[in-house]
Amino acid sequence: MINEALTGCRSWRDREAVDKFLDSPGEQSFEEVFHVFTPQLVAFFRSRRCDFSLAEDLAQEAMLNAYRKARQLRDRRSFRGWLFKIALNVMREYHGNKARGAESVTLSAVADRLVTQDNRSSGGTPAFEFLRWMSALNSRESEVMKLRFIEEWEYHEIAAAQAIPLGTVQWRIFNAKKKLAPYLAAREEGMRKAA
Repeated sequence: MINEALTGCRSWRDREAVDKFLDSPGEQSFEEVFHVFTPQLVAFFRSRRCDFSLAEDLAQEAMLNAYRKARQLRDRRSFRGWLFKIALNVMREYHGNKARGAESVTLSAVADRLVTQDNRSSGGTPAFEFLRWMSALNSRESEVMKLRFIEEWEYHEIAAAQAIPLGTVQWRIFNAKKKLAPYLAAREEGMRKAA
């Protein structure tokens, strides 16, 4: 009886978080949705034989896609199914890119690309451009991004080192990726035009 009451309460809170986000999409309203569904997505990817680190990355990618596409959702009652369909597409895209050997934009690969890129179009050196990107982030986001993508720490290692919850680390990286997406897209477009 108590378990049913707790489950019902959690379900009500989950629905409330989704409704709040869909009524007024934004970072603050999405934070609750992110905290509710990211662990579920990580479990979903782990059940499909992804290691923990990859599962976290794919979950964040799925959440970022959901954030971007929230206005496309037609029936808010199907949010969870819609989100997991996005997750399945993210996983298929990942495995498709991996099978084709296609590169995807990641911070760890950007530095190598920048070194080979002619810097006349970028307005500076790779280090300068990286610093410009990091300046778009707040200090907390910048720190976790450097630890995750430069130092290659795992999410749980960052959480332990900074004495913060794992979900907070995930949220900061998610926000940072969202903020950096326009820079990376512009860089990719510039590289395509130069090629």
